Amino acid sequence: MASSGAVPFWRAAGMTYITYSNICANLVRNCLKEPHKTEALSREKVHFALAKWSDGKPEKATIRSDTPDI
Repeated sequence: MASSGAVPFWRAAGMTYITYSNICANLVRNCLKEPHKTEALSREKVHFALAKWSDGKPEKATIRSDTPDI
């Protein structure tokens, strides 16, 4: 059972888990050697739908991407 005072550090830093996960994955991809690095970078973009719930029903979902466009 987790302590009620414990907060994950990514939440304390003011980011979502998806953002934290993308940062970690980007660091790993940049550490790879060629040709694995270019292959991994080509699969980098991740899109997801975010929907808020109210009264037990989802509101309209928005499509987001935490991968920066270069």
